[in-house]
Formats: sequence, C-alpha cells, structure tokens
Amino acid sequence: MKNDNHGFDTLAVHAGQAPDPTTGAVMTPIYQVSTYAQDGVGGHKGYEYSRTDNPTRTALQACLAALEGAKYGLSFASGLAATDVVLRALVAPGDLVICGDDVYGGTYRLFDKVLRPWGMRFEYADFSTVAPESAIPAGTRLVWLETPTNPLLKVSDIAAVAVRCKAVGALLVVDNTFATPYFQRPLALGADIVVHSTTKYINGHSDVVGGFAALSDDGLYDKMKYLQNAAGAVPGPQDVWLTLRGVKTLGVRMDRHQQNAERILGWLRAHPDVERVYHPMDNPVARKQMSGFGGMISFDLRGDLDRARRFVAATTLFTLAESLGGVESLIETPALMTHASIEPEKRRAAGIQDGLIRLSVGIETVEDLVADLAHAFESTR
Repeated sequence: MKNDNHGFDTLAVHAGQAPDPTTGAVMTPIYQVSTYAQDGVGGHKGYEYSRTDNPTRTALQACLAALEGAKYGLSFASGLAATDVVLRALVAPGDLVICGDDVYGGTYRLFDKVLRPWGMRFEYADFSTVAPESAIPAGTRLVWLETPTNPLLKVSDIAAVAVRCKAVGALLVVDNTFATPYFQRPLALGADIVVHSTTKYINGHSDVVGGFAALSDDGLYDKMKYLQNAAGAVPGPQDVWLTLRGVKTLGVRMDRHQQNAERILGWLRAHPDVERVYHPMDNPVARKQMSGFGGMISFDLRGDLDRARRFVAATTLFTLAESLGGVESLIETPALMTHASIEPEKRRAAGIQDGLIRLSVGIETVEDLVADLAHAFESTR
C-alpha cells in the first residue's frame, strides 16, 4: 500500500505492508530464508536469493521510500554501508566531492581514510554560512550534506544547494538521520538521494543497526541496486523486521522527543555553566525547510576536557553511550567518542570544542531528565 494522499502516520503503519497472502498475518513475517524454490530456471516468484531481495526487506524499503516521498528505497546493514554504496556507485576515482565541514565522525573517516586513498577527492565547506555558489565549483560530482549536522546542529539550505548542484551537474545527497522524514523531506527540496542511519530515530529502540537510501531517479537506482547486491552489505531479516516495527511509531516518538528537548533547551540556555547551546529551533532556514526539530541538543560546558569527561559520567538517566535517536536519553562528548576519528585541529576548526556535550533526548518524564542534568552540573562544579 502506498498512497501519497495518506498522512505520515498512516504510511508509517501501512506503506509496503499488507496482510500475508498465505496466512493473513497482519504483521509482515520475518522471512528467515536464504534461497527460494524455482519452478524452472528463472521461474521464481520475484525472489531468488536473500542477498538480492528478501520479502521482509522489500516491505521496509517500500515503507521508508513512501515516508521520504521517493520512488525507490534500498536498505543496508548500517548507515555507513549505505554511504559507501552511494559513493562507490556514483563517484569515480578523481571525481570531486564537496562535503559539509561538520559531519558524523564515521562519515569523515570513510571519506578521508578509505575513499580518498582510493582516488576520490574531498573538500569541506560550511554550508550554514558559505553561499553554495562559492562552495560548489564547476566539475563537482557530488555534494554531501548533513542538515542538521552532527554534532553542532548546523542547518544548510537544501533548496539553495540543490539549485547550485543542478547548475554544475552535481548530485546532492542529504543525510536526514537527525531530522527524519517526519520533520524534513529533502527530495521535495531538490535533493537526489536521502540517506539514513536507521539505527537511530527510524528504528528508535537501540536494538538494531541499519542504513537506508531513498531516491526516485531510475538510472541512479539501477547503479545503487546493482552494488547493493554485488557488495552484499544488506541487513538480515530480523534486523529489518525490528526496524519495520520501530518505524510505525516514528511520528509519535518524534513529537515526544521534540517536546522534551524544547523544555531542556530552555533550561540549558539559562544555566550559568553553559557557554553556548546548539539547536536548530531559532534558525530561519530550519524553520523554512523543517516542520520540527527533533531531540538532539549540543552545548559547550564551561570547563576543560576533564570536566566534560566527568560530566557525561555523572548522569544516570542520560546513559553515557554513542549513538542517538532511541527512546532512552543518551549523552556523550564528541571529542572523545563519536568524533574522535577526526584530527583534533580539524575538530576544533569545525567548532567541536573539547567541552562539547551532545544529548540525545529520549521520551522519559522530562522533569526527571532535567534533574539528572542538574546533578551532573552540581557534582562536577
């Protein structure tokens, strides 16, 4: 079932999913199978081998594609696997990729340590402050945006970047992990491809790792689908099923994440031990292209790296852990954790200070979360 006239929450529950034709099961079954019987050579029912396609994965891909307003969806074993396939399928050695200067540390590591030695060229730009015409030269093959970014929550004007990309013949890929399609639809703003770490908000329960790419161009899809099968970095049916179950409540969860984050945001902005708070709520570009702002907050803690280390270890409800987007609240210090793979001078040049704290605000009772942070401030002062 896919009908663009349906609302987001209806699509999240029903898109790509119908009662099982054999048993009538309402929930899509876990097709824990590697191969499929054929009536004759090439005479199959649409499935031959589960690296190529699996009915559970087909349901998830159709559901997430519907949420992003895309014609096609491709699921992967992780967000980085999705990123890798996008780059390897669409960028050749010698091609130029322009990337935002504030991205997930694993993305930077893949680009700089794996794909650059393979021959791809990468340059970085702050799309939140630099005009696309200045940041994207003629001859660029692909532009990679996170918006909002990880961890500084910078916002880039997707539509403006898309106009420049089309002018120079570049592809635009947007990592929509932080916003989710509930709050932002990059394809509708001109992007060619949207990627997600479905580990995060899409699944929402911190019990599975996965990735996803959504797109509508037939030619780009054919290239990426071929590499998805050829390279084989696909999720197993159990992981897919968990993600499919999680996405049903995406809209409900995102509303609560945002509600809690707004309360904590105001409290942090008034706290004397906070030098600066990072959040897209007051950004006019964010208000233009997003319908909401999610549950991510970063802030600079007054003090040195040692205090930041002690602060993130002092909370109890905010669990000290990497990742984000689960129903439980998480806390981390990017300089020592998620962005440790970026050289210190490059981290600081991008604005990631040693005292930066990143919060993934969960759906717990917000008064309890505020009290937990208050304890961390007091115990490390």
